[in-house]
Formats: sequence, C-alpha cells, structure tokens
Amino acid sequence: MNRTKEFYFSEYENRKPDAPVAHNAWVEFLWQSVAIAALILGGWYLIWRWTMSLNYDALWFSIPVVCAETCAFIGMILFFNNLWSIRDVTPQPPPQSRGELVSDGGEHPLSVDIFIPTYTEDPELTRYSIQDAKKITYPYEIEINIYVLDDGNRAQMRKVASQENVHYITRDSNVGYKAGNLRNALEHSTGDFVVILDSDTRPFPTILENTLGYFKDSDVAWVQTPQWFYDIPEGVTLDVLLDRRFGRGGKCIGQLVQKVVGSISIGKDPFVSDPKLFYDVILRRRNRANASFCCGAGSIHRRDAVMEGALKAYAQQIQANVDAYTCREPDHEKCRAVSNAVTQEFSISTEFTPYKFHVSEDIYTSIVLQSDIERNWKSVLHPHVESKMLSPRDMHSWAMQRYKYAGGTLDILRNDNPLFRTGLTFQQKLMYAMTFWSYLAPLWNCIFIAAPLIALFTGISPISSYSNEFFLHLIPFLVVHECATALGTWGIDNRKGRMLNLAFFSFNLRAMWAVMCGREIQFHVTPKQRRSGDFLYLVWPQICVVALTMIAMCWATAVQIINPDPRQTAALVVNGFWAATNAYAMTVLIGAALWKPSKDSLIRIDVKNRRWFRKV
Repeated sequence: MNRTKEFYFSEYENRKPDAPVAHNAWVEFLWQSVAIAALILGGWYLIWRWTMSLNYDALWFSIPVVCAETCAFIGMILFFNNLWSIRDVTPQPPPQSRGELVSDGGEHPLSVDIFIPTYTEDPELTRYSIQDAKKITYPYEIEINIYVLDDGNRAQMRKVASQENVHYITRDSNVGYKAGNLRNALEHSTGDFVVILDSDTRPFPTILENTLGYFKDSDVAWVQTPQWFYDIPEGVTLDVLLDRRFGRGGKCIGQLVQKVVGSISIGKDPFVSDPKLFYDVILRRRNRANASFCCGAGSIHRRDAVMEGALKAYAQQIQANVDAYTCREPDHEKCRAVSNAVTQEFSISTEFTPYKFHVSEDIYTSIVLQSDIERNWKSVLHPHVESKMLSPRDMHSWAMQRYKYAGGTLDILRNDNPLFRTGLTFQQKLMYAMTFWSYLAPLWNCIFIAAPLIALFTGISPISSYSNEFFLHLIPFLVVHECATALGTWGIDNRKGRMLNLAFFSFNLRAMWAVMCGREIQFHVTPKQRRSGDFLYLVWPQICVVALTMIAMCWATAVQIINPDPRQTAALVVNGFWAATNAYAMTVLIGAALWKPSKDSLIRIDVKNRRWFRKV
C-alpha cells in the first residue's frame, strides 16, 4: 500500500465548501432597482463633470481625470449587466447510458477520460488528485480512465502513475504548453467526455453524477464547476488573538470592539484568493447569455465539441493562409496549381489545436466554440463545488498567477478580439467585454492614484471648484453605488478584493506592456508550496505610492498652515481623503507581500449584517 507524502494542507482535509448563494427574487428585484438608480446618478454626475466642472485653467489635468471617471463608469455598466439576473441551467438526472448523450450511442455505458496535466509539480502532490479521481462514483455502469499527462517526462511521476494503476502519457516536447499536452492526450484516448483537472485538483466523488446530466442537451459543449481553495488561511478573531497575548482582559477588549464594528479576522486570506464571488456570482450569471467560459480545472468537455471546433478552426486557418499567398483567378491553370501546392503545404505546417495553443487556452477555446454560428455550442456553469484545489501560498506565486491571467486575456484581446467575431451574440460580447475591460482598468487606475497626489503637491485641482454642487452630484452616486455593489454581489464581501485590484496596477501594466510589445506570455506553473522570505521587491511601486502620499499630505498641510487659503481647505480634505484611501489599498498588497503563515499580519473587518444576504 503506497503512503502519500504529508503536506501542509493535511490539516485542512475536513473543510467543506459553502453552498451556492441562494437565489431570492425579492433581493434580485431590490438589486436591480438600486443598480438602475446608481446608473442614473452616475450618468448625471458624469454629464455635470463634462459640462460644468472642468478646470479650464488646467485642462491637461482635468480632462484625463474625467476620462478616467468615464472609463470607470463604463466598467460599472458592464459589471452591472453581468450581475443583472440569475438563470441557472436546470440540472438533469445522471444519464444511464451512452445513447442519452451521444448520437448512435445505444445502450453502451458512458466513457469518460480524466486528464491530470502536470509539469513540475511534486509527483506525490499529484498522487492525491489521482487517488481522489479513483474514488469518483456513478449510479450506473460507466467506463472511467484516468490519465496523468506529464509534460515533465519524469521517472518519479511515471512511477506514481504505475503504483496507482492509471495511464501515463508524456511527449518529447512542450509545444503548446498545457493546450499541447491536452491535445496529445486526446490523440491517445477515446472517451466521449473529458474531465480536466490540475495536479492539485482533487475531485469529489459526485463530480460526474452531478454534471453529466447537462449533456443531455446535445448542444452543451462543456460544464464548468466552481474552483474552491480549501487551504485558504482562516485567521483568528481579534478576541482570540488578544486573549493569547494579554489574557482575559485582552479578550474582553476584543469582544467589545467586535460588538461595535463586527467580526475582525487576523491573517485571513491575505491574497483574497477565495473565488466564490467570481464563480458563484459573476460566471454563474453568465449562464443566462450562454457566456460562461471554461476556466480549466474542474471542467467537463464533450469530446465531439472540442474536436469539431478544432477541425473548423484548422480548415479556416488553412484557407486564410492560402488566400493570402495565392492569386485570385481560380480559372487560371497556374493559379489552381499554386493554390493546391500552397494548400498542401499549409495543411502540413498548420497546427491542429483542439485546445488553442495559448497561455489562456481555456477562455480562448471557449470563445472559438461559442462563436461557431453553424453549431451554437452551449456552456454551463454548474453552481455547486465538485472539487478542491490549493491556493497560492506566497506573493510571488500569487503575482505570477495574476500576471498570467492578465497577460493571456489581453493577448486574446489584441490578437483575436472576440468583440469583432461573428457568431457571438450581443450579450455574449458584452460579457466578454467586461472581462477585457477589467484588465484595462490599470490605465485609468493610474490616473486615480496620481490625481490626488498632483493636486496636493501643486494645489491645482482637476475640477473647477469643490463646491456644494460637486458634493451634491458625487456623494449620492457613491452611496447608491456602494449599496448596489453590496446587493449585486449578494453579500459576498469584496472590499478587500477591490482594493487589491487597484493596488495590482503595476503588475497589470507589465502584462499590458508585454502584450503591446508582442512578447509571448509564457506559461509558468503556479508553485504549490510556499517560498520563504518576504516579497517587498515585488511591491516597490505600491511602497512608493504610500511614501508619496505621506509626503504630499504633509506638504499640502504645511502650505495651508503657512499661507491659509479658505478656497484650498476643501481641496485639501477631498484630495487628502482620496490619497489616503489609495494608500490604504496599497498597504493591503504590501501586507500580503509580508504575510507568513506562522504570523498574524492582516486584518479583515466584516461589517455587521453583511452576512444577511447569504442567508436569504
């Protein structure tokens, strides 16, 4: 009997995922009403900003700021459209035979291949995923084949696969990264359906029983299940921490503070890795537009859909190449000969890619299938968690993962923009537009970060004056917008995530620059074990923002004291508060860089009654 190696996450084995957010029609109606109010107030504010509040003495400053506000408002429109309503796909009972899902399948048992791609991950870590895959159950006869796809071609990984009695597939090169690995596996397997896992993805026994029923609709190409990180640090509450350090008196103080401001957890999820908001709210609500995309691990694919889409893309690419290199006189004998020769050459040189050879092969392949106007493939986001995964354990791993997401998505936007693809519906394009727009946000976030600092250092304002009219337009919009966001995310606290999105500007700008320069976004496996040390070298831009904020506030305050100007008082308060808010967002990322599992270093405050939405 093979014994698996002990990892740090062994202590979290008994953790269970939360149930999906329950839908409530009245809460949804309230959210939609508040969202409309936020959109109206936001539009009212922007019209006023463009027509009545520009600082004509400093248009070089005023116009970029109002443009940034406009871009953020467009992002809000796209985000609200995504969250507008929920329309889950009705689950179906598990099929009994192949004929229920595959044409001409008859009464033969279903055949499912489980792919576990791996490259540099610890083979013993992969063993956990293999063993859990072997525990998958099904109420009817079924053929399940498990394949370890080792792009590292390692003897130890081959040994683990042999010990666990599962198939082992490797290849001579790493062409196409993970997508190439999956293509190679498709050539060596025959299952009607393919389950894609990562080396650290451990499926629950119910994954097939709860998802294969969706494929009774012959147009369903894939089903994505939510990813759940079961090793996320839970932290300790303030009263427990103070009790450890100061005894009973400290515990009483901690309890008193929490009664006033709500629960305070220290050391909880420093990187905001919990993907519940993305899967349970954002991606789940894309079901209504058939716009939920594949996210790799935890997804189930119809082989025919993947292969059919690949064949069409292969033929289209060959034809495009032939058209570019041959003359346009089809009746000319020499032209026909050249065309045939070029077609043959490109047939050999063009890669056949069931999963697009790309660092973001999952979303790219989703776009290709959903834009097939001849087939109208569908996707499903299954709302229940059916597997568990490991989260990034340090700042370097987390930043590497986010950089890959940003770079891969922006590369698709630049080189094969789905917004101009025929076949996608208007709503599908809006959903994808939200994804791409969010990765462009650093362009205007940089303006939001720089604007208050410029105002504090120079005394120049991006608006004509901080009058009562300014606050009358701004404050109602901000208040209603916050209420709409809280309702639209169904009580899932995303304040810390929003701050990290602002603070992550430097990493996204690097990804954006790499794409603009035509550099390939390399695929790097996210490390599954924590690296030692701190990672302040990764967040030096954020440290600079904090330092500049402190200097700017001291400078502006000193100028106001030395040369009092009542007109500058409101500017100092507004820009000081704005700069301080930005700086606080930077400290969240800086704190994540300093975080160590053995220390309590981060504080997260949950405002009272925010959990009410989860109970609805």
